[in-house]
Amino acid sequence: MVSVVTQRFIQCHHYLKENGLIRSSRQFALDIDYLPQNLNKVLKAEREVPMEVLRVAIEVFRLNPMFLYTGQGKMFLDDEDEQQFRLLTIVTDEADKEKIVHVPVPAQAGYAAESIQPEFVTELPAYTLPGYEFQFGSFRSFDVSGDSMLPYLNPGDKVVCSFVEPRDWLTAIKDNHVYVIVSRGAVVIKRVVNNIHRHRHLLLVSDNKEFQPYRLNISDLREVWYVKTKISVFDHSQMESNHDVNRQLSSLQEAVEEQKDLLYQLVNNSKIEQGDEN
Repeated sequence: MVSVVTQRFIQCHHYLKENGLIRSSRQFALDIDYLPQNLNKVLKAEREVPMEVLRVAIEVFRLNPMFLYTGQGKMFLDDEDEQQFRLLTIVTDEADKEKIVHVPVPAQAGYAAESIQPEFVTELPAYTLPGYEFQFGSFRSFDVSGDSMLPYLNPGDKVVCSFVEPRDWLTAIKDNHVYVIVSRGAVVIKRVVNNIHRHRHLLLVSDNKEFQPYRLNISDLREVWYVKTKISVFDHSQMESNHDVNRQLSSLQEAVEEQKDLLYQLVNNSKIEQGDEN
């Protein structure tokens, strides 16, 4: 049984064919740079449609990603609808290996803009990290600003995140886990309660209780990034403070030991004096 995304892709293909918008399934396959024999297996529900094929089909035939991933809206985009959903732009190295794109604070407003262009993303800093978990998939890192996620995330920290496919929003967004949420005009880092299935929104919650939770409707949601790790600023003053505390604790422990020795001597002396009296 194929996924609902593949089923909706098949629906879109059939609509195009039945309405004479494509000459044949073979031509459709060639237009989206996909082998006709592989497309035939997809249309027979024998295999899933690959993500890259979906991406090209969205670009070429203006399939509506919201329809494909959530079942909401029309099958195809018009000029106005097309502004409500954007494809993920990636950056690769010379070996065609995807790099991690970093979105610093000054660029976050532009990153969340409705009219973001691929050139904007490709001009952002990009890098790689060691470790198997960063070798496969799409990743972004974001600067942490403000104090809404204290004490777990501090201003100046960076969070490294994996991309959550829109088709997985319904099931993959885990309650009370931390995500970077890109909406219309804003990039925020919050804990999330997933109410998409019941109420078509996410509840965004700050760790700092001075900030009130608020709802984000799915129609305003653009990208979801799951926080996998953080890169923290190394605070030398904090280390010195810790050393001071350790020294104080050590001195206190020495004082306690001295008091114990003194008390032991007093008790022993008292016993000796009592023995002499007897």
